Amino acid sequence: MAEVLNVSVREKLGSSNSRRLRQSGHVPAVLYGRKADNMHLSIPADDVVPVLRRGIKLVNMKGATTDMALIQEVQWDPFGLEVLHVDLTRVSADEKVQIATSIELRGEAPGTKDGGQLLQMVHNLQVECKVTAIPEKLEINVNSLGLNEMIRAGEVEIPADVVLLTDPEIVVVQCMEVADAEDEEPADMLAIEPEVIGRKEDEEGETSS
Repeated sequence: MAEVLNVSVREKLGSSNSRRLRQSGHVPAVLYGRKADNMHLSIPADDVVPVLRRGIKLVNMKGATTDMALIQEVQWDPFGLEVLHVDLTRVSADEKVQIATSIELRGEAPGTKDGGQLLQMVHNLQVECKVTAIPEKLEINVNSLGLNEMIRAGEVEIPADVVLLTDPEIVVVQCMEVADAEDEEPADMLAIEPEVIGRKEDEEGETSS
């Protein structure tokens, strides 16, 4: 079920007005798509920030518009604490979309107790589905991941109505043994005697004329 966002129209545009809007506890946004005019919106930060942090993609709006929309792009401040701007795209309930879905690891890999390190190689998987079926995230249980074992994209459990577009052979997470730098012996350095080049002394001495 899509989350509901209360939206109002932004009358004043520009960076200075957007900054004042954020200071008042709202987030500037733009709604695009479906051959309709773009709408410059204001959304309460208390409404939209929890939705973004949960990874929700689909929202219903009320107030200035009642469109269903997909959260297309989010701009955060450099510290990832404040939302600076949100781009939304109008969609219909029966529309199919291709979208990146975040991955969340669950559990503890047994291989980490055998000297391995858990390495997440991919943080999102590209999928295709109806907008109403977009998963908030894809969970991977690593409780059975041993040393030098891996989980590929094709092994990740996804809902039946979602199609994986990412190459199924791509490694998503692995538990690999990490070499200890202290155990590595430096390569031997061979001392090479320099060759002295000069006139060889005449063993018989100088001959007299």
